[in-house]
Amino acid sequence: MSDESNTLKAQTEAKIAAGRKGNPDFMKGVDETIAQAKAFQQGANALDLNQIAPSFELPNQHGQSVQLTELLAKGPVVVTFYRGSWCPYCNLQLKALQARLPEIHALGAQLVAISPQVPDGSMNESDISNMDFLVLSDQNADVAASYGVAWQVPTFLLEHMRVDRGLDLESVNNGNSSVLPIPATFVLDKQGKVTWRYVDVDYRTRSEPEDIINALKNLV
Repeated sequence: MSDESNTLKAQTEAKIAAGRKGNPDFMKGVDETIAQAKAFQQGANALDLNQIAPSFELPNQHGQSVQLTELLAKGPVVVTFYRGSWCPYCNLQLKALQARLPEIHALGAQLVAISPQVPDGSMNESDISNMDFLVLSDQNADVAASYGVAWQVPTFLLEHMRVDRGLDLESVNNGNSSVLPIPATFVLDKQGKVTWRYVDVDYRTRSEPEDIINALKNLV
């Protein structure tokens, strides 16, 4: 069991609290934007339990092609969608998953992390690219859309990324400047069926690694 004070939820809540203190007006805007998104039920069309996950073929950070069917032939697959290596919440999440990766592998599963970020030099230099799981590029968010988790990012957030963070999404994602995945995680059994999922349009909240591991244990 993990220490509750050191869970991913605790870490992300601490980062949110720091953000509220450092830039309260922006965080208030984020709260309002996400509340609107939830009111419109964005993410309600996400792949549901017992559905068969759409297959995909995507390049990894080295440009090599990876197929879901080949991964499933080896066992269960955990598919997690993240926004990019530039996202601090994504980095927290993927580092937390990296720490539990031996347990995931011990349960016969593989972890795949998918974002629109292009597999170029900048990606190869990121911390995420050096982790011990598959990092795939869904450049136009087509796979995210097929899983029902592609999100047209509100102008408010895009402007913050461009002005406050100097982040050029069009360059990072090679043309895709406004569509990002909702942070979502799916546990697939060997047949590709969704046996567990976590979907939340609030990019500041993520699935807990402990819950993913428990979902994999249920498959065993």
